[in-house]
Amino acid sequence: MPDQTPEASPAREYVETRTPRGVYVRVFIYVVATHVLLAFMSLLVVIAKTR
Repeated sequence: MPDQTPEASPAREYVETRTPRGVYVRVFIYVVATHVLLAFMSLLVVIAKTR
């Protein structure tokens, strides 16, 4: 039977679970930019159809 002392087990390595704040900011900017682009394209379509 192997010796199961606490010293025999390797130390648990630290793992970062939280995403950096910059990721949220970038995703927010991409979402807002996509919505603005779609709204602008829709506006262009409406203007083109009324002419």
